[in-house]
Amino acid sequence: MVNITSKNNSLRKAIAQAEVKVSRIETIQAIQENKVPKGNVFEMAKTAGLFAAKKTSDVIPDCHPLPIEYTSISFEIKNLTIYITTEIHTIYKTGVEVEAMHASSVVALTMYDMLKPVDKNIEIQNIRLVEKKGGKSDRKETFNPPLTASVIVCSDSISQGKKEDRAGKVIIEKLENCEVEISDYIIIPDEVTEIQNQIKKYTEQEINMVLITGGTGLSQRDVTPEAVKPLLEKEIPGVAETMRAYGQDRTPLAMLSRSVAGLIQETLVVTLPGSTNGAKESMEALFPTLLHLFKIRKGGQH
Repeated sequence: MVNITSKNNSLRKAIAQAEVKVSRIETIQAIQENKVPKGNVFEMAKTAGLFAAKKTSDVIPDCHPLPIEYTSISFEIKNLTIYITTEIHTIYKTGVEVEAMHASSVVALTMYDMLKPVDKNIEIQNIRLVEKKGGKSDRKETFNPPLTASVIVCSDSISQGKKEDRAGKVIIEKLENCEVEISDYIIIPDEVTEIQNQIKKYTEQEINMVLITGGTGLSQRDVTPEAVKPLLEKEIPGVAETMRAYGQDRTPLAMLSRSVAGLIQETLVVTLPGSTNGAKESMEALFPTLLHLFKIRKGGQH
């Protein structure tokens, strides 16, 4: 199965449809009058569809097991065609479109099985996805001109050439995947004054984002939050909370991160962990959703 451990939980919805076409009006009448020998067609088929929705991962090899938190199955008759509509909701890392289509198809098959004694010419048609919501496709933001970002690596050892930077490069890769232009990338020691000077420079240049990796822990030289906090005009606590919550699901050490985030004029400043994994996971937690902030600052709606 596809690795979805890097994804965030979000509300996901899908609506699927299938059609059952009968050959005689008498078949429709038998369904409506509950005279089909095998029982109530709609109730039996709906029950089968509910089971199918919950068991999708058992029969479709690449589907992930996930919580089905809402299922609705409805029917509409038009002439000789019965339209089956299945709607499924979940709060999870991946969508439920296959679950919705699987449920619709099993509903149709159940109806076929129940109706074949009274109608030998039934057809199942047009199993399809009608709508899906949630996930990255719903959070895609485009900007013209593109947003810009500067990346600061705060590390005594890397600035002295004793270690290679990986965290900063992970941040740049994620930003570029989100179509953000990189204005600058620098490596500096863990010094409050130097950190503040770089932030002030980028703010004056009206860079949209300044992402700082390193110095958010609890060692004697970790001073990034102390350097950033006095400069922030509007702190955004939820950004740091999201990073820590996401990290906590992967390592209990995430609770020791002191990352902060906020605005200086129109520049977003975010401090991230200095470890490669910490920076990577924090970027996964925040982007591309965080880019919506720039729509809000220009008068957009949440």
